[in-house]
Amino acid sequence: MAYDLKLTGGTVHLPGGPATVDLGIRDGRIAAIGAVGDAGRTISCTGLDILPGVTDTQVHFREPGLVHKEDLASGSRAAVMGGVTAVFEMPNTRPNTDSADAIADKLARARGRMWCDHAFYVGATNHNAADLAELERLPGTAGVKIFMGASTGDLLVAEDASLAAVLASGHRRVAIHAEDEARMNARLDERVPGDPASHPVWRDDESAMIATRRILALARAARRRIHVLHVSTPAELELLSAHKDIATCEVTPQHLTLAGEEAYPRLGSLAQMNPPIRSGAHRDGLWHWLQQGVPDVIGSDHAPHTAEEKAQPYPASPSGMPGVQTLLPLLLNHVAEGRLTLQRLIELTSAGAQRVFGIVGKGRIAAGYDADLTVVDLKARWTVEPGWLASRAGWSPFTGTQLTGRPIGTIVRGGVAMWEGGLGDSADGRPIRFEAVEFG
Repeated sequence: MAYDLKLTGGTVHLPGGPATVDLGIRDGRIAAIGAVGDAGRTISCTGLDILPGVTDTQVHFREPGLVHKEDLASGSRAAVMGGVTAVFEMPNTRPNTDSADAIADKLARARGRMWCDHAFYVGATNHNAADLAELERLPGTAGVKIFMGASTGDLLVAEDASLAAVLASGHRRVAIHAEDEARMNARLDERVPGDPASHPVWRDDESAMIATRRILALARAARRRIHVLHVSTPAELELLSAHKDIATCEVTPQHLTLAGEEAYPRLGSLAQMNPPIRSGAHRDGLWHWLQQGVPDVIGSDHAPHTAEEKAQPYPASPSGMPGVQTLLPLLLNHVAEGRLTLQRLIELTSAGAQRVFGIVGKGRIAAGYDADLTVVDLKARWTVEPGWLASRAGWSPFTGTQLTGRPIGTIVRGGVAMWEGGLGDSADGRPIRFEAVEFG
């Protein structure tokens, strides 16, 4: 057979726009677009849209050390069930992912167990700054992650001198959790026991804005590119729009979908995350700046906890929610409701990640690229049911939500990882390759 896999009859979203063409896949890569010969397997995609594979650039899969919440196998199953072909996984595990040995351990754990392709962030600490230039260039490493707030122990880097030392070591783009630790510590009394609606009062807009201003100034002084994660305030996006030469940024589906006035009364601590779900006005402001083109990517910040942990009275309840499986469905629903174009969705979930992070061979449907494809039914109307969720956490803030647009297939380097809700034959995820690592 000329090809291993052939997809026929679908609307394929190519760099030049959508076209009804066939795709031929051979040896894990796109080998032909248009006229495609015989293949070992043929899948009809009539009535479906074929998108470049979705990359979720912020997930917490909790392994090692916290596997009662999630592990690399269960988290990646949730990813491919939701149409995600690749993930960047975060370093706040136990032990932290802050050394070459820790990166090697995660890569070994992922082999044969992760369903999607993957890369792992190395966490910056107050003690490993001198090593980061070397660590960021390890194969399978997504780069360096800084927690300016919302973390504990060594992964908290809160002081300007320490932040400057981290930014001075290395060249790749650094991912930032921007909340100001000093302001949040000074505002601990704003938390109301038993009331998670006080979470955004405690971790207020200014906590985020102070940190974002600080890291922009430090990055400019260091001449270092940064990527500000899960931006939750319109004011930050306005500020970031003036610094696009050094700063890219991310928003999450949760912040684009939920409004605190409704979410906290209905969901309680299930709506609790860092930075917080804020008001409807904040949500609308994020959409304004998204339509202005400021956010570069959308990441889920998938951060699962068990239902029992989340049921503890606030503020003992931990912050974070599952999200990797609902990232694409929520965005497809926003497309259906007219808030987002499909072209912009592709930019935010595949092409944007390739551009921002220099991913090799992914982010578009083109000959020679990895055959990472997300097949969707834009017209499917369905409800998020508990039985569909694959995360070990077993819950979602979006359970019971009616959506339009559904992932039908997830193809990772030519292998069918998911089709119509069923998993493929084996977990064959591999490390993501980056230009900065491959070519210096």
